[in-house]
Amino acid sequence: MFCTPTLPSTPYICKNLEFMEAILQPWPWYISGPLITLTMLLLIYFGKNFGMSSNLESLCSMGGAGKFSEYFKFDRKAQNWNLVVVLGAIIGGLFATQFLSGNSTIALNPNTVKDLGELGFLSAGESLLPPELYSWEHVATLKGFGILIIAGFLVGFGTRYAGGCTSGHAITGLSNLQLPSLVAVIGFFIGGLTMTYFLLPLIFG
Repeated sequence: MFCTPTLPSTPYICKNLEFMEAILQPWPWYISGPLITLTMLLLIYFGKNFGMSSNLESLCSMGGAGKFSEYFKFDRKAQNWNLVVVLGAIIGGLFATQFLSGNSTIALNPNTVKDLGELGFLSAGESLLPPELYSWEHVATLKGFGILIIAGFLVGFGTRYAGGCTSGHAITGLSNLQLPSLVAVIGFFIGGLTMTYFLLPLIFG
């Protein structure tokens, strides 16, 4: 950032630039942690549960899944507020990518970039969604389409079987000191390590 005191308004402009530069950087734990804590305290106070996967149940129920399964027969209106979370995530993500994202690449360990490059991910560190997985050209292939279908099934099955997803268990569940959530989070880590070191090289190696 470069500011020169040539105009009376320059200090004000420089402060705004410094603020935006701070916003664009990853937030440290002593800022993001208390914000998450405050959010959880508000949810507990108002008797609400937070979890993105619960919206899958609501959407399936809205689509008429209750006609085929008793599981989807529930008071959907009680979960409508959670759909607002999804809407906020979509709007917030769109706003962040369009106005708050710099042109800098993702800070990945050089060894990680090297390992991913050997697996065919040549854009590692340059994009949050690697085109080797999410481009229409890749999705149109049998392998790419199969990966997305299987991954989607595992997400749906896993969230149903575990009774929640990473946000529901790792944030809400652990905040409420629930033992099942601790077990689920441990399972998430084991699954992530297994995917990283065993399945990913097997699929793309």
